[in-house]
Amino acid sequence: MKPSALSIICACVWTLISAPANAMRDYIDVVGSSTVYAFSTVVAERFGKTSQFHTPKIESTGSGGGLKLFCQGVGMKFPDIANSSRRIKASELDLCQQNGVHEVIEILIGFDGIVLAQSKLAEHIQLTRRELYLALAKSVPNPDGSATTIDNPFITWQDINPRLPNIEIEVFGPPPTSGTRDAFSELVLDYGCHTFDWLAQMSEPQSQAQTSSREARTRKNQQRRLCRMLREDGAYIDAGENDNLVVQKLNANPNALGLLGFSFLDQNRDRIKSAKIDGFSPSFSSIANGDYPISRPLYFYVKKAHIGMIPGIEAFIREFVSDNASGESGYLPRKGMIPLSKSERQAIEYRINALHPNMHQ
Repeated sequence: MKPSALSIICACVWTLISAPANAMRDYIDVVGSSTVYAFSTVVAERFGKTSQFHTPKIESTGSGGGLKLFCQGVGMKFPDIANSSRRIKASELDLCQQNGVHEVIEILIGFDGIVLAQSKLAEHIQLTRRELYLALAKSVPNPDGSATTIDNPFITWQDINPRLPNIEIEVFGPPPTSGTRDAFSELVLDYGCHTFDWLAQMSEPQSQAQTSSREARTRKNQQRRLCRMLREDGAYIDAGENDNLVVQKLNANPNALGLLGFSFLDQNRDRIKSAKIDGFSPSFSSIANGDYPISRPLYFYVKKAHIGMIPGIEAFIREFVSDNASGESGYLPRKGMIPLSKSERQAIEYRINALHPNMHQ
């Protein structure tokens, strides 16, 4: 065989071998929130069984980690959908824009609560958001009353309030990439921090001269660091994105608490229970009506450029927001997701019909 012919044959064989890496992907790739993962996998399994499309691939990477992957670019090697237990940040949208992801569709799917879970064997605990801030913040207000902070000195819950149990503060929770952790920081740590007047006023200008946007941002950032930075001395333990692992750790250590989405509490009531927060227990009704103070919206984000490129995306979206899935009597509320109101659902359906990127850029 002539060398030139052999070269051509070898080139063709190599092309066939390497083709799958660049071939059209025939399944939907979803990344993101561990909370939404629990719902997304249920939808994906039903979608794979009842539609003409393959079952979507769902990965639990945390909201921040998923949105980072989602915003890396357009094409077969990038995810099509990002689940998130918080709204996408402006910085994440900027990353999308920089990488050519210009049209992002936001879909609000429902609501969830963040619970402080305990082992069923533990003494039931009732906490306020102020007490949680004092227990978990890296720096706390100086007990001497001065407008200064000190490294968190509290070892037991009773150190914070004599009515609380005399047990060591130990809370298992998600990593920095988690939307659950972001929401906890905003809804609990910020709130508790702002119960101290001087910290609440920290971002306000001290004089008429301090009105520049740069200075205001600087003060706000300083306040956020003080309020939201978690302890690194073992009181808060990063347990990764696996909420089932937190449930296991609580059973192994009944004195500990764990940060979880309400759906995980709902699915594991035989093994764990929840602490009361500001006088309210998490329940379907208390989250839906806004009484429970640590609740948050759940989203997923769709890359419009991938609709039509990857088979089944639009059909998967429609299944997720259908009455059968996320309506009041749907299979997702039975898994612990708090459904949208009728008017909210109508707005989402209109957006899907229009396939309209509606982001706050």
